[in-house]
This record gives sequence, C-alpha cells and structure tokens, in this order.
Amino acid sequence: MLDTNEIKKGMNIRVDGQLYRVLDHQHHKPGKGGAVMRTKIKNLTNGAITEKTFRGGDRVEEVTLETKKYQYLYNRGGSYCFMDVETYEQILYPEEKLGSAAKFLKDNTEVNVLLHESDVIGIDLPKNVTLKVIYTEPGHRGNTATNVTKPATVETGIEVQVPLFINKGDSIVVDIESGEYVERL
Repeated sequence: MLDTNEIKKGMNIRVDGQLYRVLDHQHHKPGKGGAVMRTKIKNLTNGAITEKTFRGGDRVEEVTLETKKYQYLYNRGGSYCFMDVETYEQILYPEEKLGSAAKFLKDNTEVNVLLHESDVIGIDLPKNVTLKVIYTEPGHRGNTATNVTKPATVETGIEVQVPLFINKGDSIVVDIESGEYVERL
C-alpha cells in the first residue's frame, strides 16, 4: 500500500476495486486544511479518464502489470486478433476498447499487451506508425508560403492531412493519438 504522496505519473494503482493508470498528479496544499493529491487517472478496463482527489493519509494499492510483446494479425468483425511473438498464442480484443487508434493498425504492427493475473487489461499501441500514401492529389508549385495541407489516403484506408509536397507512394509517419502527420520518410 502506498501513501498518496508517493503517487507518480505512469504508476498503476487500484482504487475502489478498479485498475487505473496515473496520467497526471499534482500535490496541492490549500491555505486551510490538509494537503491533497489531485490526480488524472485512466481506467484500464474501460478507458475512461477521470479526476480523483486523495486526502493526505489515504492509501492506495500499487498494481504490477506484466507487459508482453504481441503482433497485430487481422481484424475480424469488430475484434482485433493479436499473437504473442514468443508462444504464438492468439487473443481477440474488442474494437471499442482500442478506440480510434485501431484504424491506424496495419498487419504485423508490434504492440505491448498489459496483463494482470494473466487477464488482458489493455493494449499499448506505438505512439507513431509508418504508413504508405496510396492516393493524394499532386501538389502545386508556389503554394508553400503557408502551412497548407491536403488530404491523403494511407494504406489502412484513412485520410490524413499532409503537406503539399507529399506524393502518392511516399511513406509518412502518423501520430496514432491525434491522427496527424508527423514527418515523411
């Protein structure tokens, strides 16, 4: 059991029987009363992000999660199939738990699967993914004075806003969380 002043960003804790990851924390000492720890935490089972305030003297349980490398294989009717790279064991993970980041997954992408007591708790996708542009309109010379973008369709079927110099066949890096263009390779 941890005292609330020991809570750190990235730590996994159990609160009211649920598993959470600490996204942010702030120690606050008001002028009147005891110190509190304000946290922003993410529920590891349903992905909900909430803010929770702990009073001084409260205690929480730190939870250790096992991380294993898995590889994305395919999408089947609202579930995504991942394979353990060591044992070749396969798991199906629901699309709603992956969220909008699922649309950036391409075959053979390696992910980290979070396990707690051999139960799959969540999947950590890479921050960035490299995708090939399969269609975009050609850029026009002289339109580079400002940060002008154009739509480009990538190999997973999604449309990403890219700078005018990106052409069909280029490989680009896309931030999975925001869905934004990062760089051209």
